[in-house]
Amino acid sequence: MNFAEVVDIGQTALSTTIVIAVPVMAIAMATGLLIALFQALTQIQEMTLTFVPKIVVIMMSLIVLLPFMVSTLLGFAEGLYDRIAAFGLAV
Repeated sequence: MNFAEVVDIGQTALSTTIVIAVPVMAIAMATGLLIALFQALTQIQEMTLTFVPKIVVIMMSLIVLLPFMVSTLLGFAEGLYDRIAAFGLAV
């Protein structure tokens, strides 16, 4: 295994992490923006109003997006295992 293969595995790992994390973070950001807009319009500055809806929305998005996240992670793992097996055969 040479340096280029190690760098490629690292790049693939980072891109897989981004693909898995971005949907949930985008939903959390949109929820936070909507709550902040609501608070600015109504001048309600309740601390629990910022946390509880975000937690509920993030948990619901994790439940909905979990199959996508698991399949993406399994695809990365299978590709990594294939590389390990090919490396073992080449040695």
